[in-house]
Amino acid sequence: MNASAALQQPPFVTDALLRRMAEWKIKDVVALKDGKRIWAWHDKGADRIGAVYSATKSIVSALVGIAIGEGRIPDVEEPLTTYFPSLADASDPRYGRITLRHLLTMTSGLDWPDFDKPYWQMKRRNDWIAFVLAQPMAHEPGAAFAYNTGGSHLLSAILTQATGMPTYDYAHETLFRKLRFRKPRWNSGGGIYEGGAGLHLTTADMAKFGQLYLQGGEWEGEQIVPRQWVETSTISHHKGLQHYDPPIFGEYGYHWWVSGAPHNGSVDCYFAKGFGGQFIFVVPSLGLVAAIRKEPDGRRNALLAKRLLFEHIVPFCS
Repeated sequence: MNASAALQQPPFVTDALLRRMAEWKIKDVVALKDGKRIWAWHDKGADRIGAVYSATKSIVSALVGIAIGEGRIPDVEEPLTTYFPSLADASDPRYGRITLRHLLTMTSGLDWPDFDKPYWQMKRRNDWIAFVLAQPMAHEPGAAFAYNTGGSHLLSAILTQATGMPTYDYAHETLFRKLRFRKPRWNSGGGIYEGGAGLHLTTADMAKFGQLYLQGGEWEGEQIVPRQWVETSTISHHKGLQHYDPPIFGEYGYHWWVSGAPHNGSVDCYFAKGFGGQFIFVVPSLGLVAAIRKEPDGRRNALLAKRLLFEHIVPFCS
């Protein structure tokens, strides 16, 4: 028995569930109820820093909200041309109508097909920003949802311009240090910290970030993320991938997935999601936060982390 399993666990954590978690390739769980830890489990016996993949996007969203609250960015209606002036001279005038809101809601209109396939092309380029901005327009901004990690990377570049410091440094100053994150790591590409992936956190720190949002952006008496930003970010702005089968995703906010009880069959929640089943779930009605990580083994199997939440953790907390 590993050290984590030897700790006192909630009554629903049976040997049968632990065997199922092993089959599902669950690696780490930290669950908080009303701000108190009710379950911590790690397959290696201790928490460790690991890749959160696209859950990075929700952190970047928080940083954009903080920067707006500080007056470093005017608001979400700011056009991309403020930060990338060459777009104003593009032959297609739709480029000039893209705003930060469109990047945050994955509705920029840029041609980014096949569920983020161009991301892998971007990764092979020296200049990621140039690659993203060179993509043709497929839709009027705001008209269609297309999951676009390149757009998230533009947000990191915008944060770098607006704050005058690398995104990691700004995150450390305004967020990581205040929540006492344990040595987070963040990959960069083309001289800009990845806006859509690349962040590495402990499971405990993933849960802290979820708890920050559950508390309306407040932490130990300080308003770290503006409350209005938290509320606006975590409601649906587009139907997103609500009809994707199986129901891994949901509707989309500002770089957060939003899933109502009719969609997931359990309870209203919102969540950050990373490749292969890395999740930060927030269930406001239950005062519940759950950070779950699993070994990536295909997109569909990410649903197994959601099953752990909805079939076991939520019933215990209800």
